[in-house]
Amino acid sequence: MVTGILTFLIIFAVIGSILYGQRLIKTEKSDAVFGNPERTKGGTHWIIVGTSFLILSWLYYSWDIAKSFYPKSANDLCQVAKVNESLLSLKYLFPIEERSHKSTALIKRENINIQKKIVLIQNSPDLKNQDKELFVKLLNKTQQTIPLLTNEKYMEPDVRNKIGELANRIAWLTEDFPKVSYPPIKSIEEENKRIEDLKKQQGWGATGMEVPPLPESKIGLKFHTAAQELNEISDEFFAMRNHHPEYLKLLKEIRDEIKEYKNGLDDSQELEMAFIKEIKKLGQRIEYESVFPPNTLDGMEKSIRAFDVVQKKEQGNLRIIDALLFPAGTIVNSGPTCAEDGPGRW
Repeated sequence: MVTGILTFLIIFAVIGSILYGQRLIKTEKSDAVFGNPERTKGGTHWIIVGTSFLILSWLYYSWDIAKSFYPKSANDLCQVAKVNESLLSLKYLFPIEERSHKSTALIKRENINIQKKIVLIQNSPDLKNQDKELFVKLLNKTQQTIPLLTNEKYMEPDVRNKIGELANRIAWLTEDFPKVSYPPIKSIEEENKRIEDLKKQQGWGATGMEVPPLPESKIGLKFHTAAQELNEISDEFFAMRNHHPEYLKLLKEIRDEIKEYKNGLDDSQELEMAFIKEIKKLGQRIEYESVFPPNTLDGMEKSIRAFDVVQKKEQGNLRIIDALLFPAGTIVNSGPTCAEDGPGRW
C-alpha cells in the first residue's frame, strides 16, 4: 500500500516537474547571455525528475511495484510455474522444447558411444585378443537391444494401453481445464482443510520461501490442481518400461556373460574390470530410459501440445503482468516451493 502511494506521488512529481520546466523555458528571455549566472539558479525540478526516475527504476526492478499493485500475482504465477514444471519432463520427450524426440536422440547418442567404445577396445594394446572379442561381442549385443525396444511388433499390449490411458487423461484435463467448474471439490473435509491451511499462509515476501506456495485465487487453484494431475501422469509414464520378453531375454544373456567374466577376474586385472563395468553401464543407460517404437507416443504428444495451448490461454492477464511487472525474471517452481528468479529477490 505504501509503495503504491509512493509510486503515484513520484509519477505526479515527475509530471509536475516536467510541466513546470517546460513553462519556465517559455518564459525565459530569449536574449539571455550565454554563461549568465542568473540562468544557473533554480533547476530543482530537474533534480526531482532525475531522483524520481532512479526511485521508480528501483521500485520497478525490485518488483515492489508488482508486489504493491498485484500482491497475489506472485502466488498465481507460482501455480502457473507448477504446471510448466510438470509439463517440462513430458515436453522433453517430444520435439516441443527439443529439436527431436528424446528416444531418437538417445538412440543416436548410445549408438555413437558403443561404436567409440568398440574402436577404443580394438586399439587397446593392453587387452588380450580374447578379451577384445568378448567386449566387442557384448557391445554388439547391447546395440541390438535398441532395435528390440523400437520395434512395434514386440511391444506389450499392457504398455500400449497404458500410454493410451495417459494420453486420454491429458485430453480430459485439456477439456475440463477451461471450465468454470474446474477444479471440482473432492470432499467437504478436503476443502475445509485447504481453507484452514490458506488462513495460516503469510503473504508474498513474509516467509522464508519468498512466494507462498498454496493457491490463493480461483485461477491459482485451477493451475495447482492441473499440476498435481500432470505430476501423477508424468510419474506413471516414467515408471513405465518397454521391456518385452525378447528384450529381457537378450538383456539376461548380456548380464550373465558380464557376471561370468567379472567372477573370473582377479585384483590385478583392473583394466579389464574397468572396461566391463563401462560396458555394463552402457546397457543400463538404455535399460533405464523410456524408449518406445516410433509413432507410439503420437497421441501423448498431441494431447500435451493441446493442453499447453489451453493453459497459456487460461493465464489471461497474468502473462501481461509477468512480462511487464516482473522484469529480468519471473516466479519459478521447484518441488513444493516457489521462488523469485530475478532482481526482485535481491
